[in-house]
Amino acid sequence: MPLRVLLIFLFLCVASATRAGEVLRIAADRWPPYADRQLLGNGVAVHLVQTALQRAGYASEYIEVPWPRVLHGVANGEYDLVADAWYAPEREAFAVYSEPYLVNRVRLIKRRGSPITFSELADLYPYRIAMVRGYAYSDAFNNDPKLQRVAVFSFVNAALMLQARRVDLTLEDEITARVHFNGDLAELKDQLEFLPVPLTENGLHILVGRHVPNHAAIITGFNKAIREMREDGSYEALMREHGL
Repeated sequence: MPLRVLLIFLFLCVASATRAGEVLRIAADRWPPYADRQLLGNGVAVHLVQTALQRAGYASEYIEVPWPRVLHGVANGEYDLVADAWYAPEREAFAVYSEPYLVNRVRLIKRRGSPITFSELADLYPYRIAMVRGYAYSDAFNNDPKLQRVAVFSFVNAALMLQARRVDLTLEDEITARVHFNGDLAELKDQLEFLPVPLTENGLHILVGRHVPNHAAIITGFNKAIREMREDGSYEALMREHGL
């Protein structure tokens, strides 16, 4: 075997072995039905992400921590990627986004019978709005200086504050909110209601830290695997497993 060919072969073997030995540390906050250690596959988003990464040749482990720690951990190299991130341009300083693999419909929630209506952000200026700290709902919502945003630890906290009249509104992905209203917030289900007009629809991405040496290859492999899963029916089958 010529020396040049031998060197290329050895390089590919080493690269393949390194990739096979990697275990990507995936971080997410508890966010049913998308991320939750108590659910099938750690939640539908984590299940999709780990399945696509496996198809792309990457082993992974899932770590569930509060959202601020998720972002901080990827920024400082403690974790390798975020499982379920909405787009926010400032995060590109420390990580790279995949193509969206799911879509979230973000809805505003008020106390039942409240006269609050919404068609544009200016309609919300008079009201205190509980929002989860660090969530990228939308550039317009997150950066409008006239909105009275009240940062909270979780949607559960926000819903309880709304019911207690400490705020006037909150907001969340519609499916996530319904999961909570049928579970740990069941006592509030008849006291709160969605506003008819969604605030926004957000694509859900993985976010791979730039500290990961092959972050670009991971993104490329993940995007390709998701496309193939959509084409061969395994994406839809996984969604059906989760009742979606």
